[in-house]
Parts: sequence; C-alpha cells; structure tokens
Amino acid sequence: MADPTRRPTPRPYGSAPAPRPVAVVAGTRIPFARSGRAYATASNQEMLTAVLDGLARRADLVGEQVGEVVAGAVVKHSRDLVLTRESVLGSVLDPRTPAHDVGQACGTGLQAALGVAGKIALGQIEAGIAGGADTTSDAPVVVSEGLRRALLRANRERTTSGKVRALAAVRPRDLVPVPPRNAEPRTGLSMGEHQARTTLEWAITREAQDELALASHHRLEAAYASGFLDDLVVPHRGLERDDVLRPGLTAEQLAKLAPVFGRGESATMTAGSSTPLTDGASAVLLSSPEWAQQRGLEPMAYLTASETAAVDHVSGAEGLLMAPVHAVSRLLARTGLALGDFDVVEIHEAFASQVLCTLAAWEDPLYCRVRLGRDEPLGSVDRDRLNPHGGSLAAGHPFAATGGRVLASAAKALAVRGGGRALVSVCAAGGQGVVAVLER
Repeated sequence: MADPTRRPTPRPYGSAPAPRPVAVVAGTRIPFARSGRAYATASNQEMLTAVLDGLARRADLVGEQVGEVVAGAVVKHSRDLVLTRESVLGSVLDPRTPAHDVGQACGTGLQAALGVAGKIALGQIEAGIAGGADTTSDAPVVVSEGLRRALLRANRERTTSGKVRALAAVRPRDLVPVPPRNAEPRTGLSMGEHQARTTLEWAITREAQDELALASHHRLEAAYASGFLDDLVVPHRGLERDDVLRPGLTAEQLAKLAPVFGRGESATMTAGSSTPLTDGASAVLLSSPEWAQQRGLEPMAYLTASETAAVDHVSGAEGLLMAPVHAVSRLLARTGLALGDFDVVEIHEAFASQVLCTLAAWEDPLYCRVRLGRDEPLGSVDRDRLNPHGGSLAAGHPFAATGGRVLASAAKALAVRGGGRALVSVCAAGGQGVVAVLER
C-alpha cells in the first residue's frame, strides 16, 4: 500500500509529461424525437440521466465512480442550474462522481468531450463522460419584464401595503408571457434566415439540397437495418428509433415541399432540408488506454486533435454557420493533414445547404485564398465518406446532444472498418464551429 504521507518527488520547474492518448470507448443516446411528440413531457434531466444509465450499463460502470461528467443543454430552465450534477445523482453512477455544465450552443456536446479529453490527456483523470441534452418541448416560458420587475419589488417590500402597491403597477399587457425565440441576439434573424442568405450567396440549388437530405434518411435507415446503431441507441419512453427518420423517403416527396426560409423565387430551403426542433440526449465515454484495457473495453477510436473557430456574422462578413470551414482549415494546417486523408467525414447537418456551403468553400480557390489565407483550396470530400450512417436531417438535432451523436457515430464507423481517420464538424449559433479528428 502506498504511504499517504510520502511526498512525491516534484518535477523540475517548467517541465510537464507528454499528453496521453485519449480513447473514445463507447457512446450512447436515446432515440431523438420531434418536439411535442414522444418526449413532450420529458425534462433535460430525465433524458440526460437516461443516457448516463444506458452508457454505464453498457460499459459495466453501474455503481462506479469516473473522473468527471461534463455535459450541458442549450434550452434550460432556471432549475437546470446544475443539470449535469443532478443527472449524475439520479443515475446508476457512483454519486461521488463530480460533474459540471458547459455550453456552446450546438457545439456543446462536442466541446464537452474535448474538455474531458483534455483532462485525460493531462493525467488529471483516467476516464470521463461527456454529453448533452435538449428539449424544445419543455422550453421555459418567460414572464414579461414588467411583471418580473413588479414581482421582485413586491418580494423586497416588507409590508403588505407595500407588496400590494408593487403588484398594482402590473398592467394587463405585462401578464402576456414572452414566447421562446430562435433568433440570433445581435441580428434578430433566425438560424434559418441567416442560412438562407448564405445559401443564396453560394448559389446552392434546391435539387442539391434535396439530394443530400434524401441520402441522410436512406443512410440512417440502412444503419438501423444493419445493426450499426444497436450499441449506440437505448430505447426511451417506448421509442426505439428516431421519429424524425422517414423510411422509404423519395426525391418526389421532398420536391413537393414548399420553401420555409428565404424569400421569393430564390428561396430553396424546405422543412425536408432543414432539421426540425428535436428532443433527445447523448453521452460518450472517454478514457486513457490503460483504463480501458484494465476493464476489458476496446476503444472504438482515439481523439487526436481539435479546433474551435468563430466568425463575424453580425457585420455580414461571413455566414453564421461557416465557422467550421475556418476551424478545419486551421486544424489541417496544424496537423499537416488534408481532406483526402479522412476515411469518414461527419458534418452536422443543421441544413442541407449549410453542409453544401461548407463543401463548396473548401473547394473554392478565391475563398480559400482571401478568407482562409491559403495558396490552394482545401479540396473536395468524397460523398461516399460524408455522413455514411446518416446525419442530423434524418436523426434530428437536439442542440447539445448532437456532438455526442456525431462523435460516437464517427468512432464506431472507424471501429467497423477496422481503422482509419475521421473528421467531425459541428456548426453552432453565435457564428462558432467545433471540429475534431479521430484515428484508429
């Protein structure tokens, strides 16, 4: 037994051990559901707890303590202040497992994984869980500013008469709740409205968008049929598959849909080529190779590099969802890799046109020279390698849960093919993007 009173020999000042490899060991999510359907009354905490339980049971971690759980949600109630910790306390994990919340809009899940990976690489923990949950079915309803101020003033008053005077200031209009908004605070435009502008700028056609959306559904349908998702999805509330998925979807059905974003004849983005509001949760187990080996767990892949970028969408200098274009460019420059070096490319499909704009930007010589500072274009992505097991257009997009889904899907794809390299890319509100590299 180690002597707890013995002081370890300190390292020389300024020295540090080399970063350790980080293994992606397992991933679990519940089926994603359209807002207002299967999870209409489910909370973020319920869904996040469900995926923690599913992951713990599959990795034989019931009652076990891991180094840390990091997760988050984009649409949160005030009661969700310590969402991740409360979810851990309600799960089958050891309650002594520490936890904290993170948030970066749609990049939350992937950013949570990068945070856990960093601690593993530095030797601070041996294993950790990253995740995210989101529900627009249970979105908070906010009271008006007038009512809020009156209630706070009434709470400060010490006398009954003072409380009555404070509440008497409330007007009928103050009783109307403030509905949830899906808009960028600095521009007032929704994500779809922003993307409609970028779609027009890059001349992305309706036909190309429908083609990508159709492939997303067909590939996700095939992934379920082949058993690829058997160890990545756990049923919840009677749902066994994503209910956004439309089996047997045809190009003719997509072609009948009317545009929902953009104006006039130039509008090309439909409900079929845009992700719907979705509820769900996901979690990913990461560890050092030694920890996984001791427990008899085979890593699916290793997380070897990452990058985060942001663009100025407020002035209109760049499209809201174009940050991953910049993040990937910087990541490739730093690692010496090229787009052709990736066997799997997982790009979150917020919109079909957003994916197509990303691909077009990487291929455009002028854009790459002026915006990315490159002498040559990054190149093209083989469409057979793009989201090979379906994407967000078919699975749905519970904001904070998407990062865990794409990370686990990419890692599993490398495990199935027996090796290779994967690129994971997630765009996020606020003009941000998070990308990562997996290898096996």
